[in-house]
Order: sequence, then C-alpha cells, then structure tokens
Amino acid sequence: MATRGSRSEKVKRIFQQFDGNRDGGLNREEMAALVVAVNPRVKFSDEQINAILDEVFRTYAEFIDPNKGLTYDGLLRTYDDGAGDVDRDFDALGLELNADETTKGSEASSSSITDERAVEAQKKQRTAAWAVSPNHGIVFDETWKLVDDLEILVKRLKSKQEKDGKLKADNSNNNNNNVDAFSDAGWSRELGPSAEISEKRIYWEESSHDYTVFVKELGVLRSKADGARSREEAFDGHMAIGRVLYEHQLFKEALVSFKRACELQPTDVRPHFKAGNCLYVLGKCKESKDEFLLALEAAESGGNQWAYLLPQIYVNLGIALEGEGMVLSACEYYREAAILCPTHYRALKLLGSALFGVGEYRAAVKALEEAIYLKPDYADAHCDLASSLHSMGEDERAIEVFQRAIDLKPGHVDALYNLGGLYMDLGRFQRASEMYTRVLAVWPNHWRAQLNKAVSLLGAGETEEAKRALKEALKLTNRVELHDAISHLKHLQKKKGKSNGNGNGGEGPFIIVEPSKFKTVGERTTLRPDLATALQIRSFQRVTRLGKCDVEDVRKEMRDNDVPVSYSGSGGPTKSIRKPNLEEILRRLLISLKPETFQGAIKAINERILSVLDDSGSGRVDMGMFYAVIAPLCGGHSDKRKRVAFDALLWRPVNEGSSQITKTDADKYIKLLRAIYIPSHGMSEMLEVHGVEEADSSMTVTFNQFLAMFDDPDWGFGIMSTILKLETNDRNRHGNQVCSVCRYPIIGSRFKEVKARFSLCNQCYSEGKVPPSFKQEEYKFREYASEAEAMKAKCVCFSMQSHKKPIAT
Repeated sequence: MATRGSRSEKVKRIFQQFDGNRDGGLNREEMAALVVAVNPRVKFSDEQINAILDEVFRTYAEFIDPNKGLTYDGLLRTYDDGAGDVDRDFDALGLELNADETTKGSEASSSSITDERAVEAQKKQRTAAWAVSPNHGIVFDETWKLVDDLEILVKRLKSKQEKDGKLKADNSNNNNNNVDAFSDAGWSRELGPSAEISEKRIYWEESSHDYTVFVKELGVLRSKADGARSREEAFDGHMAIGRVLYEHQLFKEALVSFKRACELQPTDVRPHFKAGNCLYVLGKCKESKDEFLLALEAAESGGNQWAYLLPQIYVNLGIALEGEGMVLSACEYYREAAILCPTHYRALKLLGSALFGVGEYRAAVKALEEAIYLKPDYADAHCDLASSLHSMGEDERAIEVFQRAIDLKPGHVDALYNLGGLYMDLGRFQRASEMYTRVLAVWPNHWRAQLNKAVSLLGAGETEEAKRALKEALKLTNRVELHDAISHLKHLQKKKGKSNGNGNGGEGPFIIVEPSKFKTVGERTTLRPDLATALQIRSFQRVTRLGKCDVEDVRKEMRDNDVPVSYSGSGGPTKSIRKPNLEEILRRLLISLKPETFQGAIKAINERILSVLDDSGSGRVDMGMFYAVIAPLCGGHSDKRKRVAFDALLWRPVNEGSSQITKTDADKYIKLLRAIYIPSHGMSEMLEVHGVEEADSSMTVTFNQFLAMFDDPDWGFGIMSTILKLETNDRNRHGNQVCSVCRYPIIGSRFKEVKARFSLCNQCYSEGKVPPSFKQEEYKFREYASEAEAMKAKCVCFSMQSHKKPIAT
C-alpha cells in the first residue's frame, strides 16, 4: 500500500518535473502543462484549461506566490483535497521513486506485522481515494498503521478463501443486488460503493474458520483504535477501519466500526452516512433510512461544514425509502438533491424513475430528459424515459429510446424486457419474442421473460415453440398461472384440430354481442354492465391490497392520529396533508405488504384517487374525504365499511362534533366515489363535484339517509353489492370447466347460456364475447358462483323434469 512518505515524495517529483525554471513555483504555463500531461486521453480547449487554472489559483490563493505561482505545499494540498490521484498521475507521467525514497516511505509506515509489511511496502499499490482528503481521510499517523495492518489481514483472508474456493463473486444483473443502487462515484468521496464494488459483488464465507480468525484479529485492531491517546484519534481509527472493510465489501464488519465511530462523535455526519450505506447493502432499508436521517440532522445543524454532502444524503435517503416501498417520500428527497446540485444527473434520473413508479409520467419524462442532457450515455435513464413515453402512448418514440439504451448497454435486461412488452402491446409478436430471447441470454432463469416469450410466440402463431417455452418456464417456477397457460394451449390445439376437420377454421375465436341482447335468468345473475364496472374496481382493490386493510384500522387511524386543520384556497377548513405524509399512513395501514407490492399499491392509489382529490395539483389531500373514499374497498363487513365512510366525513372539520354531515359533503362524496371508481361517469361527474362547495350548506344528512344515497344503484355506489360478490367468489374454480371463448379455466363466477349451454368466464361475459358457432337473437345467462351450486341446480332441474313425465297407461 502506498504510504504517506512515498506519497509526498511522489508529489515532490511531479512538482519538480513541471517546475521548468526551478523557481519553486508552478506558473500558469507550467500548471497547464501538468494538467494536460496527467490527462493524456482528454483534449482540452484553451477555454477549459483557463477555467481549470482560474479555479485552482482562486481556491488555493494562500499557496500562490505572486512571482512564482503555485508552491509545492499548494500542489500537495490539491491532492489532499482529492482534486487528483497522486498514484495515477505519477504512473501516467512514467516517473519512478529511487531506492532511498522507497525506503524512506516504507519506514514511515512500519508496524507490528513486520515480516509481511516488508513485502507489501515494495509493491506498487494505490492509496484509497478516501484516505487522502482532509475532509474525511486519515488524520493521525497511528491510524495509517492500523490501515496497513488491516490491509494485510484482509489479503490474507482473501487468499485463503480463494484457495479453498469459498469466496464467491457475483457479476450478474440481478436486481436484488443492493450494492449497485447507490449514486455513481464522482459526486463525493463520501459516496456508497466504489465503481469496483458496483461491477462485482463479493460474498465472503462467514462461517469458515479463516473468517473467525480474521474477526478475532480485527478485534485486536479495534482495541488499538479504542486505546488511542484522544477521542478524535480513536474516531479516526474506527472510521479508517470501517472504510477499508467497506472497500473490501466486508459490510457487516464495516458497520460495527462505523457504529463505534457514531458513539465517539454522534454529531459527525460521516459515520452515520457510511453506516446507512452498509445497512442498505445488507438489505436493512429501515435501519439504513434511520441512519441517513441522523446524518441529515447532523449535516443541517453543522452549518456549511457538511453542505457538500447534503445532495448525497438526500439521494441515498431516497434510495433507502424506495427500498421500503415509500416512493412518494423518495421523490421529495431526490428533488432536494437536484435543487442543491442541478448537475446531479443521478438524482434527476432517480427522481424520474420514482415519478414513473407513481404514475406521474409527464414529470418523469422531464426529469429523465434533464438527466440524459447532463449524461447522454446514461443507459438506465434512457430505459426509464422509454417506459414513461410508452405509458403516455408515444410508442414509436419509446421504441427509439429503448433501442438507444440497448445500444449503450447491449445486455440491459430492463430495456430488453420492457421493449418486448411494448412490441407485445403493438401486436408485433415476432419482435417481442426476439427481445425476450435476448433477456434469457443474459438472465437464463428469468421466468417472466420465458413466460412472455411463450405468449408472444403464441401470438405469432408458433404454437409448438410456445409450448416448449412454457415448459421451460415451468422448470423455473411452479406458479399456477403457468399450469393454466399450458392447459389453455392444449385446448387451443384440440380446437384447431377440430376446426381443420370441419372446415370452419377461418372463423374468428369470438363475436361481440351488444349489451341489449344479453339477458339474465334469476335475480342472482349479475348484469353485464355492472360486472364490467365491478371487475375494474375489484382489479384496483387487488392491486392496492386495500382488502387486506381492516376498515376498523382506518377508524383507529382517524382516532389516534389527528391531522392539523388547514385552510384551502376557497377558505374552508380541512384536515389535509402532503402526499408523502399520506404515504406514511398507508404504510401503517398496509404494513404486511412487501416493499415492491406496496409500491404498486401507491402507484394505483396515486393515479386513481389522489389525482382526483388533488385536482388543483397542490400536493395536499383532504384526509377525511380520502378515508371515506377507500373505506368501501377495505376489509370487513359491508355495514362497517359504510359506517366508517360516514364517520370519516363526520371527522372533517365542517362536521366535527355533530352526528350528521352536511348535504354538501354527502353529495360531494358520492360524486367523488363515482368519479373515481366508475370511469364511464368520471369526467362529467367531476365537473359537477367542484361546483357544489357552497350549495345546500345548511342542510344535513343522517346516517340512514346517507345509506340510502350510498346504496342507490343509479346515483350512488350500488355497485358495491357486486364487488362484495366478487370478493367472495372470484377465486373459485369450476373443476374442468373452461370458458368457451378464451379457453382458460373458469375462475370466479361461471355464466352458462341456458339454451346453447356454453359457459363464459367473468371477463368474457363482461365484454359480451360469445363463440361464433352460437349466433342467436338473444342470449340468456344464469350465473353460478361455484360448481357445487351448478350441480345443485342441475339436480333440481332433473327432479322437475322427472315429475313432468306423463304417467304410463
């Protein structure tokens, strides 16, 4: 490892190399020659050179001799501040230290492990970039000894584990690898993992004897750090130990050192920041977030000392929040980072990706385009920009941007996979299957790519290839959807064989019948339009997992966590909060959800509910109205859901303390409910909603009157009865019964046509699809919630027929 002695000698040799007139200073011409020489691959313009020199001479004015230029001490300080890399520049210039200088350097770093140290001192090794900066590098001489000892211990451990085959490296593009998530190196020396870590994750065998010995020897070094002459030196020692361990991806051990440094100097930003990085890489997002918040608190109270670190704290805090599924909150911190550092392309990319994740596509496009402007070769930003454009319907432009991402990084799994999905949406199945094939070449166990490849091949008419792809997907996962898909393929093949035999192969798979021709038999059979609406609401309920939230928890949230009253633009009092704060409440209500599932829930809620409640774009949401809107889709008895919705309206400031709500609130609520959940009425009713603020302000509504308004099938939310039926039955399977149109196994209700006796699934019935071989003037359907119910009806029918038989004479 390069030492302090050898390092200062290298700076001196660089200085002497360019001090052409030997006056002990580097003037502007000499400094320009140095800058060009140590950056041989960069073509500087005169303007760039002048800008660099102006910055150096301004920043290091105290080291500038008016007659000579930058002194040796000044050049040494520039390297100390991280403005350059001594070893890299020294090697680029082709310089060498003589034997006396090398010996002098090795003496400066002597320590207890003398036999291995003599060998190490002779090797040319880079000093870690973090160690040479006065802001967060090594301060005390004794710390260098600890670092040198630790480097030898780590190399000894690495050598033994490599020899035994216990050290594992991961070069994959697996998205679960948290190391790659942090900001790119270059924004600050206090960043997360270095570029080397991002490229290759190392997994140490922690249960081995070698590792146990290493931890024991590491404990000795930590004891030496604790035994330092001052608290500051002990802090310096533990921070340095932590940084070395971090660089070698020994994250658990690094965390111990950073935690100890936090104890020694609780108000210092750096140990909290580094501990947060360790915790995130270890998959502990909540603890990581807490450490970043402590770092943020310390930075904000420390004045300008830590101002340079604030953007990075904001970025990594946002990443930790995303790890918990808190995307709206993450957006806030990415914005702060971008405001503080407008050239922070990583912050802009993360902001754009997070906005895309919550369904705010136009804002996402703007942020991602800014990131690409700052860094044109940013493949990840191109990928997310293309996804945002696709979501906005700009498909041709999206294809171009996806292709640009793939050109920049041919193995970009997300770009390939998402471009495959785009081609599928456009019906270009052959191109889609090509994209999924490329995904599988990079990531062979990507079961979703394998499944989508099968679907795209099916769309392209290559049934046999699709069947083989499905079987491959089945080897990767045993999910029930794959079994259904294979069953579906078999039915299609049988149908194809029959159609080839009778000459009807040219007919389409279904015809769509107008709603008026669909009749129902029995009171329990759902009307086709009602089912179509209820299926959409049920789909939203499933994505958001609101059914997993007991409606009593919503009542408890209102009771235990009151919201301060604020005043809207119209002057009326409301209990409103910002979207990130609302996200925190939803996280408590949906605490059982995994982070990625919660992210999906937030996106759906933001797109469908918050976009309507926050129609002015203020970023604030009326919580009373929000609770009332989600209550009908929460878990619990339907009567409880309606009661909580009414109580949420009572909780609003205008109704608080009363047992009745205003007619204005009741009307507005019903209209909002229909606008949000029944899209066919959405726009016209929303135009009415925002015009009823002052109407009927003196009239009130009791709970019973509210129920009548709520249950009204035409003007209320009477569709709830159909939603409740879907909640109960939409996982029921009907044995071997398959839909006569889509040929998938029927799950949920089965709709049987009483005359032609074919059966439809929920989806095909709601869309009015029937097999082309059964053309009738009208269709009469009976609904069966389960196969047991169908069998019971069949038995009753047989019994009735037997009673009607004439008596033999």
